[in-house]
Amino acid sequence: ETVVHEDNGEDIPEEFDARKRWPKCESIGEIREQSACGSCWAVSSASAMSDRVCIASNQKNQLRISASDLMSCCSKCGGGCGGGDIDKPWEYWRTDGIVSGGGYNSSVGCKPYPFPVCDHHINGSFNPCQGRYPTPPCETVCDKNSKLDYKKDKHYGKSAYTLPQDIRQYQLEIMKNGPVVSSFTMFHDFLSYKSGVYIHNTDHRCGLHAVRIIGWGVENKLPYWLVTNSWNERWGDKGLFKVLRG
Repeated sequence: ETVVHEDNGEDIPEEFDARKRWPKCESIGEIREQSACGSCWAVSSASAMSDRVCIASNQKNQLRISASDLMSCCSKCGGGCGGGDIDKPWEYWRTDGIVSGGGYNSSVGCKPYPFPVCDHHINGSFNPCQGRYPTPPCETVCDKNSKLDYKKDKHYGKSAYTLPQDIRQYQLEIMKNGPVVSSFTMFHDFLSYKSGVYIHNTDHRCGLHAVRIIGWGVENKLPYWLVTNSWNERWGDKGLFKVLRG
């Protein structure tokens, strides 16, 4: 279902950053790590879900929704580490629920992320992300180090919807309910992004990528979306990037 926000032509601020609007929701500022796994769809969705749980609770609930549980157990969402959909996770969250889980080795929640940090398209201090991990099987128990009960730890979304492809609608949604997930065609020059407003200038495509939009602004007269990637904090601008708004 597509939700269209009532638009009374109200002024939308030139700049908006969900981290500043909801400063107690720590998940908004966190950069997750998908590792050598095509799980950007699950990682971005789990991040935005965590943000929205906190925002809806008046910045009290610091739950981390598990990207691992979503990636392994939502079979209709796609192929786990082989890539997936960005709409179906929200429907799955509403109907089946998702357990809690933080980053790799974090001991946070029922199912923390299973794969370690690696370097994405940079020469850094970690091993480069090589190959692709197999998708972990869907296990309906929490990690052995967790004291939580899987069934009791299921958290559910209230509703699931998509937005029309319209800048103002995205902005109204983010201001009201928090970060959103979007996908875009990734071009080869995106991989080496460092700062500024990214505008692709190559035709070398390298697939679709799902990300989380946390705000917008204007830099050097260029309107941009403020976006978090899932390639850890060493990639890009501390894990974030700005992309031409459009």
